[in-house]
Amino acid sequence: MHTPADMLAALLADDATRPALTYYDDAPGPCAGERIELSRKVLGTWVAKAANALQEGFDVHPGSVVRLDLPAPHWRLTYWALAVWAVGATVTLDAHEGADVLVTSEPESPDADDADEVIAVALPALARSFGADLRSGVMDEAREIASYGDDFTAWDEPEPTDPALVAGGRRTTYRELLADSAGTTGRVLVTATDPSTALRQILHVWSTLGSVVLVRGGEPQPDDERMRSEGVDRSAPHVSREEGAD
Repeated sequence: MHTPADMLAALLADDATRPALTYYDDAPGPCAGERIELSRKVLGTWVAKAANALQEGFDVHPGSVVRLDLPAPHWRLTYWALAVWAVGATVTLDAHEGADVLVTSEPESPDADDADEVIAVALPALARSFGADLRSGVMDEAREIASYGDDFTAWDEPEPTDPALVAGGRRTTYRELLADSAGTTGRVLVTATDPSTALRQILHVWSTLGSVVLVRGGEPQPDDERMRSEGVDRSAPHVSREEGAD
C-alpha cells in the first residue's frame, strides 16, 4: 500500500530543495496578493509539526476522524491533509460528519461551537496568532504549532481498508487514495475550489514527483505573466476515479 506519507518521503528523497508548491491568493480579503512557496523540505516540516500536534496534543490515530474546514485550493489545507494521513486518521470534508478534531479557519462558526476539539488556523502566511479571542480549549495554530517537532514518527499505521478521505458521503480507503499512480509531472496549475478535487489533483501531481502552483480566486488569464515565470506546464487534469464507497 502506497500512502501519502510514502509519497512525501519519495519527494524528499528525490530532491528536498525543489518546490513542492507555490501558492497565489487572488481572492478578495486580507490575504489578497500573497505568494507562498514551500520546498519539499519545508512542506515536510509543516506536515511533521501538524502531525505531531494531532498525535501528541489530540491523541489522533488510525480510526480518528479529523474534519478540515479550510478553503481550497490553499497551502494550509494541503499540509493539514497530509498531517492527518501521516498519523493514519481519516480526513473528512463533510460538515455533517462526526469528527474527533475540527481544523478550521472559522472557529466562531456553529460547527466549531459543536466540536469538542478545535484547531483555529489563521490563513495569512505571516500570522503569529489567530488574531481574535478564542474560547478555552481551542488551539491557536499560528501561536502553538512551532512548539512541535520538525520530525514525525507515527505511533501506528492505518490498515489498507481504513478510510483516508470522506467527501460528499463517499469514503476512499488508504489503499484506493493513491492507487492511480499515473500522475501529471512538471509544474501543474491547480485552481479547484472543491477541497476534495483540489487534494486529489495535488496528490495526482506529487505521485510522479511533480510540483503544483495553487491559485485561489479564479483561473489565471492565459497571458498571466506569473504563470509563465513559475514555469507552469499545464492545468491539473480532471481526476475521474470516484471515491470507493465501502
